[in-house]
Amino acid sequence: MRVLDLFEYLRRWNAGQTHARIATQLGIPKSSLTQLLKTLVCRGYLEYDPISKGYFLGPAVIALGQRSAETRDLVSVAEDVLADTARATRETCALNLLKGDLSEVVATASGSHRLHYTMRKGDVAPLYATSGGKALLAHLPEEMRRDYLARVSLEKITPRTVDSVPALEAELAEIARTGIAFVVEEFMPGIVGMARPILGRSGFPLAAVNIALPIARYDAALKRRCLNALEDAVLMLRERANLG
Repeated sequence: MRVLDLFEYLRRWNAGQTHARIATQLGIPKSSLTQLLKTLVCRGYLEYDPISKGYFLGPAVIALGQRSAETRDLVSVAEDVLADTARATRETCALNLLKGDLSEVVATASGSHRLHYTMRKGDVAPLYATSGGKALLAHLPEEMRRDYLARVSLEKITPRTVDSVPALEAELAEIARTGIAFVVEEFMPGIVGMARPILGRSGFPLAAVNIALPIARYDAALKRRCLNALEDAVLMLRERANLG
């Protein structure tokens, strides 16, 4: 809570505040505050002016605010775009957001085939096991991706789930190169998934659009149709959310 209190305090004043004044106003021991301020400056969340000895909100905080607004805009326009994607492919599609070490479905449209995969709002899955999760993970800043790979436990959800960090790293490198993520029965037996990321103005992966379908229906023609539909969906979402 100290970090939030500090951010809110600096935002209210909209002017540089000294170490002593922050400690007094927020009731934080000076020894604890020194390390906190140093860390936040190093991470770009605060800036320090050596002349006035004041601390200001830094670019990383501003980027967080912008990212949050961009994400809200995407979610607000997603349902119509996903409906178009589902009509074009007759397959189920969804918009996925990063939620810690998981991806979360925040909007979805169902396929029109009698046999189709179902994704629901609020569904979550490990980043390493789904197409949407891998599209997000591959486009994270390098430091965030390294941190994730260092701590993640690659539990096998199906026999085909990736279970080694080197193999996952190689796959993520290819996804970053092509902009397309695939999974074949890695999260759900009998299901193929493919996804493309939606990057914000800063290059951060705000979301991923994915299509999931039964492997029995998957062939080269359907793959091309789905990839084209995903490309159209990303372009339309970026346009409607004013992402440039």
